[in-house]
Amino acid sequence: MTEPQSAPSSARLSILIVAHNEERDLPGCLASAAFADEVVVVLDRSTDGSKAICAAAGAVIVEGAWPIEGPRRHAGIDACAGPWILELDADERVTPALARELREILQDAAPGAWLVPIENYIGTRKVRYGWGAYNGVPSKWSLFTKGSKSWGDQRVHPATRLDGARGRLVHPIMHYVDSSLTDTFARLNRYSELAAADLADAGRAPSGLATFRRMITRFWKSYVSRGGWREGFYGVALGTFSALYPLFVYLKVRELKLQRTHS
Repeated sequence: MTEPQSAPSSARLSILIVAHNEERDLPGCLASAAFADEVVVVLDRSTDGSKAICAAAGAVIVEGAWPIEGPRRHAGIDACAGPWILELDADERVTPALARELREILQDAAPGAWLVPIENYIGTRKVRYGWGAYNGVPSKWSLFTKGSKSWGDQRVHPATRLDGARGRLVHPIMHYVDSSLTDTFARLNRYSELAAADLADAGRAPSGLATFRRMITRFWKSYVSRGGWREGFYGVALGTFSALYPLFVYLKVRELKLQRTHS
């Protein structure tokens, strides 16, 4: 990892990466993070070459097993030495423009959280419109000071709590969400399975009528309100993802309840 320029202690930045068997994406992610004062990588049950890649880049490595995202994220936050933390997934990249902006704003930023724009890609195609409602986000609270962001205990899309001042950056993180639409719909299957487990554990089950309504409203939000129609067949795919998610969750909750009744 490139030796970073020294920064005042109040402006020191740790980049936190959480990964599970991400040897394909980690080299590019780590290279984009090399400007930071520190890079911390949480390796959750990784069995591929991720550890060697992180060690070669000079990253601080935290290894363990966390079935829930919140505790996994907090383990990484606790390991960060800098007062400022930028969360980065292995399939995300910090651009040089964003790196410069971070160095500038952290000189005198008040403690709190900053919303970072996200440029989402499917394969090599930048998809601007239609994200949201489970399938992706146009921005995230990725930059924060220690103690200003905490994660909930849900298996998928855990709730976050923010404290302190608020801000918004101009330059985006590049997010290579999926390599193809096949990966997009495989992700739908994974996410809906985790969400169904959360609901089943809580003893909650969505009704059929509520599920049908959510299917309609989620597709409308993605395809119409959020402009997915501008993206051609990619917009159709994102709208379909949004519509199918509540249906998949509904069906999987019912199946889990049946399995647990007969176990």
